[in-house]
Amino acid sequence: MKTLKYSKLTLAATLLILATSSCKDLLDEKVVSQVGADYITTSAGFEAGVKAVYSSLRDFYGRENGMDVTVFGTDTYTFGSDGSYKYMNQYTTQLDSRTQPIVDIWNAFYVGINTANAVIDQAPNVAGLDEATKKRRVAEVKFLRAHHYFVLVQLYGAVPLVLNQIKVATKESSRTPVKEVYAAIVQDLESALPDLTATTTEYGRVTKGACEHLLARVYLTKATSEAAAADDYNKAATYAQNVIKNYTYRLLPDYASVFQQGAGEINDEVIFATQYTSDPTTNGVGNETHLYYVMEYDTQAGMKRDVTIGRPFRRFRPTTYMLETVFAIPQRVNDSRYQKSYRTVYYCNNPGTFTNVFDTSKKSVTLKVGDTAIYLPGYEMPLEQRAKKPYQVLVPSLYRPNLFPTLTKFLDPLRPDLQYQPGSRDFLMFRLGETYLIAAEALLKSGKSADALTYINTLRRRAAFPGKETAMQITAAQLTMDFIMEERERELQGEMFRWFDLKRWGVLIERVKKYNPDAQAITAGKHELRPIPQDQIDRTAGGISAFPQNPGY
Repeated sequence: MKTLKYSKLTLAATLLILATSSCKDLLDEKVVSQVGADYITTSAGFEAGVKAVYSSLRDFYGRENGMDVTVFGTDTYTFGSDGSYKYMNQYTTQLDSRTQPIVDIWNAFYVGINTANAVIDQAPNVAGLDEATKKRRVAEVKFLRAHHYFVLVQLYGAVPLVLNQIKVATKESSRTPVKEVYAAIVQDLESALPDLTATTTEYGRVTKGACEHLLARVYLTKATSEAAAADDYNKAATYAQNVIKNYTYRLLPDYASVFQQGAGEINDEVIFATQYTSDPTTNGVGNETHLYYVMEYDTQAGMKRDVTIGRPFRRFRPTTYMLETVFAIPQRVNDSRYQKSYRTVYYCNNPGTFTNVFDTSKKSVTLKVGDTAIYLPGYEMPLEQRAKKPYQVLVPSLYRPNLFPTLTKFLDPLRPDLQYQPGSRDFLMFRLGETYLIAAEALLKSGKSADALTYINTLRRRAAFPGKETAMQITAAQLTMDFIMEERERELQGEMFRWFDLKRWGVLIERVKKYNPDAQAITAGKHELRPIPQDQIDRTAGGISAFPQNPGY
């Protein structure tokens, strides 16, 4: 059972004035609640404020906004046939300071940050709450504030660093150097760590393990940033190894079970997740990711839309590089992650005889309920072999923006009806599979390749088909950064890492140009950062001279 419940209502009820340098123009400020500003100093108000900070995670994880800036425009995913913001994948001039996902993420995270600041600043004044609980809540909120700044600094570079509650609306703002932002992130996390607990009775709250995992990720990223320090990789490795060794987390034996919806969402591999629920009064727009990776199966012969198969928004489509290199056919012989991540068969739920076929080996198909209607072999099955099949065969040469392998890990078969959009599954932000990858990469970069190999091979053995565990292991000579670049995507495809990974490796431009034919306008010296939202510049006193735009925008 999900026990930590939060909604946007808690945010509105926390503060009378919640103004930051990133709120809407001062002339448009409106009071959002009749609750006085002293509400946060009550135990109920303080707890509501903490939950309001948690709720800001929903503005990024499980949302199209977050997916657009992390999945689009990479080497492994491009756009499908439908949906908005294709230009974010193409890197055309439409990707500018007014692009809605870029504006929305900035504004939502700064609202979350100022709420976090209010909780931290007002904690000494809170009555009716024991000190141990109060310290733990402040630690949770420091973790969340650090998380928000970590996302912001990766996306935008130098950003305003505000660490105290803003009680009076102001138009004064400036960009803080990246090095100082990283220092604040690390300070928040390392100061929070002693006051967090290894376990929690309210599932969904920040734990000590989650904090160490985020520290590992931060140090791994910081190591290639302008804030880099000589010991970053060692610290990343240490924190990742702590998570692996010092807690009760474990890799599940079956990769697919990590993403089992319902009771399976709370499992031993999950370290931290953004919480969603089936209760429409607290779920907001819900987890939307179930919509975005599904091909247009519902208009094909023998098929109609089904809740369990998904509502096909067909936003994100895997690139040829993803399907033929990351998941090359020889790789799939031993590695179960392709089969357990992508749908390969569609069974007829709309019987009849159909002539509207995409399979060029046949002119029609006749199907009964339960028959195979579409099969994706993953390789170029010969035309004459396809012609013998009583169903359509979708081979790679027939992939197109509306027909492609569907990523299944985010599907939400528990939705109440065909059209329902607000998904209820949690979004898994941190899981142990990623921790193993962080440890391996940090150790490799620290010159400890033998130790790194142990973590990679442990993860790969978990991913093996039964009896293929030995074949899945690699040698020390095979453990290179190129291998890790592909292994991370085999394990983490779609989980909102790829753009960040390519950027921190310094290969975003070259790999996108090489492997994403729809993104050839990507430009070095510009697209390694997202544009600063224009409304942030406009509402800052002094405009662009006081708050400069990122290069090229």
